[in-house]
Amino acid sequence: MSNPMSDAPDHEPPTDDPRPLGLHGTDSLLLVNTGDGKGKSSAAFGVMMRAVARGWRVAVLQFIKSGDWKVGEETVGVQLGVDWFALGDGFTWDSTDLHHDRELAAIAWAKAAALIADGQHDLVILDELTYLWNWGWIDGDDVLRVLRGRPAHTNVIVTGRDAPAALIQLADTVTEMRNVKHAYDSGIAAKRGIDY
Repeated sequence: MSNPMSDAPDHEPPTDDPRPLGLHGTDSLLLVNTGDGKGKSSAAFGVMMRAVARGWRVAVLQFIKSGDWKVGEETVGVQLGVDWFALGDGFTWDSTDLHHDRELAAIAWAKAAALIADGQHDLVILDELTYLWNWGWIDGDDVLRVLRGRPAHTNVIVTGRDAPAALIQLADTVTEMRNVKHAYDSGIAAKRGIDY
């Protein structure tokens, strides 16, 4: 089967083991899902499911979405025992008071920092955090301090476009989702069950 992104034929399957020598375990990882393509949060929620299946205690903090959104992943997450916090007030372009949104961001980040420091969770997902950092609504140095100082067993996933360079440097794994084509570009609205 050929690659849909290229007219070139597929290459032969690898026969050499691509894994580096000296692999070792670690207590926790910091992952960043960034880029202009779809799937940053969806990928984090896939890891959420995996973590729950392993018996981990998981928390999700959403910094843009409000509690009014009723997204499908929240419904499933709560049913599975995930501690879920939708702490934002929605998209900034719909806002009537960006000053209030900025205040909510500071409160949300304080909650996230305290939750991480508490060490009660094996996985904490900081969904849409990069936006608050890039807008200057929270202090990036404080974010780095909290992430560096997290309890040894606490894994963290940060999602959002335009991940700051300092966050990328600190992270163990960074994945960039690239937009090749999106239904939205041709005028199709977000679809329940696919996009939320």
